[in-house]
Amino acid sequence: MDFLLDRVAASGDALTARRGGERVYPDLELTGPDVDGKYYAVDIKVAQRRIPKKAGSSASQTQSRITLYTGNTYFAYPTLHWPGTFRPFADYARHYDVIGIYTLNRDSASRVDDLELVVQEPWRIGSRKRSSTTREYIGAVQGLDELREGRGEFKTEAEFYKFWKAYNFRIGGTVRNQLNKLLAQQNQGSPKA
Repeated sequence: MDFLLDRVAASGDALTARRGGERVYPDLELTGPDVDGKYYAVDIKVAQRRIPKKAGSSASQTQSRITLYTGNTYFAYPTLHWPGTFRPFADYARHYDVIGIYTLNRDSASRVDDLELVVQEPWRIGSRKRSSTTREYIGAVQGLDELREGRGEFKTEAEFYKFWKAYNFRIGGTVRNQLNKLLAQQNQGSPKA
């Protein structure tokens, strides 16, 4: 994150960045004259390489599925300004993921070996599986080559959105209360028929 913020600062007035916090989407928001004042969402992800069971084999997958989005909140209702977001999901011209892929080294002070950075649009690395069996998260493919090359399970961005918008995500009590409050606020702001 600091590296990206330094690069944005070095651009002068061409770009500005706003850093997210814990449980904020996105991790970094970019805008400025160089992008015609549009907003771009950049989310930082970290994934451990799966250690192969066969000695001498190289890793070909992540240890677990990367989470791309929370499916039952800002993704499902993209025009609402959810708590923990800078703005509605639909207000972003593009969404990007910066993925740090590493090999765990328990004997190293940093515990990280072979750090590799991959940048992709989430739809390009999307899978048809959730990243959690207990949470409503949209998952990425696990193959390292697929992540690097942007070869997810969808041929187009429209196909990705169509699949996940139709997915039957659960909406628990807390999310339901937030949703009802946001919809009521939205209805209060719309003109009466």
